[in-house]
Amino acid sequence: MVKLGSPYQGYLYAYPHKTAYRPLDPRPRLADVWAGEDTANLFLYVHVPYCEMRCGFCNLFTRANPPQEQVGAYLAQLRRQARRVTAAIPGARFARAAIGGGTPTYLTAAELTELFDLIEATTRADLRTVPLSVETSPATATPDRLAVLRERGATRISIGVQSFLDLEAHAAGRPQRRAEVERALDAIRASGPAALNIDLIYGIPGQTPATWDASLDAALRWGPEELYLYPLYVRPLTGLGRKGGDEPDPAWDAQRLELYRRAVERLAGEGYEQLSMRQFRRAGGAEHPAGEHSGEYCCQDDGMVGLGCGARSYTSTLHYSFDYAVSVPHVRGILDDYLARPEADFDLAEVGFALDGGEQRRRWLLKSLLRAEGVDAAAYAARFGTTLDEDFPALDRLRAAGYVEGHRLTAEGLAHSDAIGPWLISTGVRAAMTGHVTR
Repeated sequence: MVKLGSPYQGYLYAYPHKTAYRPLDPRPRLADVWAGEDTANLFLYVHVPYCEMRCGFCNLFTRANPPQEQVGAYLAQLRRQARRVTAAIPGARFARAAIGGGTPTYLTAAELTELFDLIEATTRADLRTVPLSVETSPATATPDRLAVLRERGATRISIGVQSFLDLEAHAAGRPQRRAEVERALDAIRASGPAALNIDLIYGIPGQTPATWDASLDAALRWGPEELYLYPLYVRPLTGLGRKGGDEPDPAWDAQRLELYRRAVERLAGEGYEQLSMRQFRRAGGAEHPAGEHSGEYCCQDDGMVGLGCGARSYTSTLHYSFDYAVSVPHVRGILDDYLARPEADFDLAEVGFALDGGEQRRRWLLKSLLRAEGVDAAAYAARFGTTLDEDFPALDRLRAAGYVEGHRLTAEGLAHSDAIGPWLISTGVRAAMTGHVTR
C-alpha cells in the first residue's frame, strides 16, 4: 500500500529538480552537448532575474530593485550569451518561447524592446510566429510595456495576483492593492488578443472558503483563458520561511485540500478543463490564440534552450544551468559572476545533471503522469522500446491506492500530485536533492 504522507511535499514542474544539479567537471562544450540532438522543435526560455519586490513565498532566482546600470549590463551580457549559444546549436528552430523571471515587465518599454531585438537578432527566432508567453505583475503591467508585448507577438500574458483581497496578499508577503490589480487586468485586456492567465494561491494565513471563493469570483469576472492555482508553500530563506511555518501541519494540509476541491468543482461548473493539479483552461479557448508554427513542441521529448542567468536548458541526456540560490547575497553574487564572465565562457555548460536511460524514462513518466491526460503508453514504448509497466511496477501500488487508473491520475491522484511526484523520484536524484545546501 502507498503511504504518501502530506499531499503538499513539492511541486515537480521539472525533473530532475534543480537542487539535484551539481558543478560539471570538466565543463562540457555546448556544441558537444547538443551534437546529435533533434533541434527542429525546441522551447526557447529567456530569464529576466529582476522584480520590483520579492514576494514572501518566492524561491525563484530573482533580485528586487537592482541598480539601473545593472539592468543595462545584463541585457548586454545576455546578447553575448545568446550569440555563443546560437553558434553552438546552429540548427536550432523554436516551436515555443517564454520570457519569465523574475518579472520581465520590470524592464521599461524601451528595455523590453531591446530584449526582443537581441533575442531575434541572435537566435534567428521570429517570436511573432510561435506561441510566446510573458510574465507580468500588477505593478508593471502598464500600457506602454503591454504595447511592446502586443507588437512583438506575445500570445499569452500571465499575471501573478495570488489574492484579490489586500489582507491576504499582504499575509503572503505581497504588498499590493486591489485597485492596482484591477488596473493591470484592465490594461492587459485592453492591449490586445493575447490569452490571459491569472495565478492565485490557496492556503494563505487567514484565508477561508468564503475569501477563496471571493478571489475566484473576482478572477472569473475577467474571463481568463487560463487559471493557475497554487498551494502556498513556505520554503527556506524566503520571506515567509524566515518567519517559520514550514513544519508539517495536518490542519494546514486539510485546509489546502478543501480549498483546492472547492476550486476544482467551481471551475468545472464555469466551463474550465483541468489540465493538471494547478492548470485550468477555459474550454474551447485556444491555447495560444495568435501563434502558428509548423512544428509542435513535446515537453517529454523535445529540448529547451535557456538564456539568461537563472535559465535552464534541456537536452535528452543533460540538463544544465548556472548556479542557483535563494538568499539575497548569494543571488547577487551569482548575478555578479554572470555579468563578469568573458563571452567565450558561455560556450560551456556550468552546472547540471546527466540523465542515463533510467532517468530519461522516469522524466517521461513524471512529465506525463502529472498531467490530467496521463501517459501515452504507446508513445513511451515507441520511444524507449520497453513498456511503462515493466519499467515502473510502482504504478500498480498507485493503482491499488486509487491514485492511478490505467496510466492516468484519478481525481484523487491529481489532488495528491505534489506527493506522488516526489514519491516517484529516483533514489539517485533524491540523494542529490537531499545533499543540496540551500543558500
